[in-house]
Amino acid sequence: MDTDCRIRPARPADVAALSALEQRCFSDPWSEASFRDSVDAAWSFGLVAETDAGVAGYLIAREAAGTGEILNLAVAPEARRGGIAWRLLQAGLATLAARRVEEVFLEVRASNLAAQALYRRAGFRPVGQRAAYYRSPREDALVLRRELTAG
Repeated sequence: MDTDCRIRPARPADVAALSALEQRCFSDPWSEASFRDSVDAAWSFGLVAETDAGVAGYLIAREAAGTGEILNLAVAPEARRGGIAWRLLQAGLATLAARRVEEVFLEVRASNLAAQALYRRAGFRPVGQRAAYYRSPREDALVLRRELTAG
């Protein structure tokens, strides 16, 4: 069953809520300053999934010279399995396509099989591995790539 949510651009006023959600979702979280920089920069953007209860998820991405990268995607534990990650990912890919991005990369923990399944369903394919990319706990990252086509 899909969770009812609205996807909208992230605003500077969202930074504290995004950082708080990040703390709940990841063992090696981004700083509030990293979120602020990503929301404010012209080369990056954030998307927020809002429910009646508040911020349920977010996506942060960037682009340069025709290449995009999904930097961060998180959904609140209590809101998972409701389609929010899929909707954020699709909205992020659409935003990158509108910015004329031709290919998108991302890293995902080697142990995060749920996220890998989401990304593969969206057309991402493995293209490499980064040894000891994640710090806490120390773990390899799989590098995934997807082409974007105009349309």
